[in-house]
Amino acid sequence: MPKDGKSGLSILQMKGLSKDSATWLEVGEEALGQRIDNFLLRTCKGVPKSHVYRILRSGEVRVNKGRIGPDYRLQIGDAIRIPPIRVAATQNPGIQARIPAREFDIAYEDEAVLVIDKPAGTAVHGGSGVSFGVIEQLRRQRPDARMLELAHRLDRETSGLLIVAKKRAVLTGLHDAFRNGDIKKRYLALVKGRWTNVLQHVRFSLLKYLTVEGERRVSVSPEGKEAHSIVRLLARWENFSLVEVELMTGRTHQIRVHLAHLGFPIAGDDKYGDFSLNKDLQKIGLKRMFLHAAKLNFDHPLSGQTISLEAPLPDDLRGFLDRLECNEKRDYGETL
Repeated sequence: MPKDGKSGLSILQMKGLSKDSATWLEVGEEALGQRIDNFLLRTCKGVPKSHVYRILRSGEVRVNKGRIGPDYRLQIGDAIRIPPIRVAATQNPGIQARIPAREFDIAYEDEAVLVIDKPAGTAVHGGSGVSFGVIEQLRRQRPDARMLELAHRLDRETSGLLIVAKKRAVLTGLHDAFRNGDIKKRYLALVKGRWTNVLQHVRFSLLKYLTVEGERRVSVSPEGKEAHSIVRLLARWENFSLVEVELMTGRTHQIRVHLAHLGFPIAGDDKYGDFSLNKDLQKIGLKRMFLHAAKLNFDHPLSGQTISLEAPLPDDLRGFLDRLECNEKRDYGETL
């Protein structure tokens, strides 16, 4: 990368932006309603967040030739001035090139919304030691897409339905719907033990914290945020139960922590599960956490049409249930 004459600094190469002088960008539909700070973080890939906020505070970023705060929301036709940005030369310019394009199974798609069936073992986005995830691979696979943004998250080891917005107004609408509880999500989980209640409301507040190793964890705590899950019993064997969990709130690790707190950890859960049991399950075919985002129901943010989607159990989870059927007697549920 060309040096700017100062030791350790180089001009960041940004698509569509000048490396030597200020650049003016016009806001289109894909950025309508987005905060200016988030827009800059997305546009100026690789620029440290602290640097983005510094140029905002200093007034180097202008909208319609005027100064704005980081919470300013963009309107169609806004003219944004972005100054030349210098960052440390330690950025790796080859990271984007190493992201492989990938096609995912599509459960639903139109001009505004994409819903994929995410496989287990794939993070939804890069970060925390992961170079890239679903969203980066989708962008790589669809280079002409004007916008692709996650509307929500799934844990890396959780498979199932994941919503991606293709327009800014749609993303905002989906976020509002999630916040208001208007999007219904149901998961299938296999838990250790014999769940007894046909239907049970679980309400435990959840608190996020970091372990001494710096890993994110969640625990039940009265100091945490309200969390509500509805658990329905689908099938039960001698040592395991298959349950459907409907999320009424969307807290981090909510299902995993609620079930573990009640004494029914999810089979294969490497954070909150029964670690000794997990080792035994790996030997007989369950290589990951048995948690699958199976159902989604939401009103389309633009048309208002009700979208109801289902994703079948992946082959690995279905195969494990088949082995369970052969080895243990089931005493609840006629069908799976």
